[in-house]
Amino acid sequence: MSGKEEHDNDEIREQDRFLPTANISRIMKVSLPSTAKIAKDGKETVQECVSEFISFITSEASDKCQQEKRKTINGDDIIWAMSTLGFDQYVEPLKLYLQKYRESVKVEKNDKKDNVGSFGASS
Repeated sequence: MSGKEEHDNDEIREQDRFLPTANISRIMKVSLPSTAKIAKDGKETVQECVSEFISFITSEASDKCQQEKRKTINGDDIIWAMSTLGFDQYVEPLKLYLQKYRESVKVEKNDKKDNVGSFGASS
């Protein structure tokens, strides 16, 4: 592999590590006045911080899963990691959000199951 190809692969890996700037920008704009402008370096700084935070939490959750010989990280693992790493103020709201999310997924699955069974049925 040439030096240029190796450099390109490093760049791709670094780029894949970060959330897209457009997503970061959209989230930042929600909490600012509509007339506010966000400098490019501000977006990039937040992008790097958010990506590092996600990596930090995910790494802790991943370690827990490896110790428990599991391959999949779930929402409970993320919440556990946040508590373990001192982000306790987020634990209860996230538990509530996760519970509501799981309930909505169940409702969607039940709705799909009901709709599949009704195809071809006469009224």
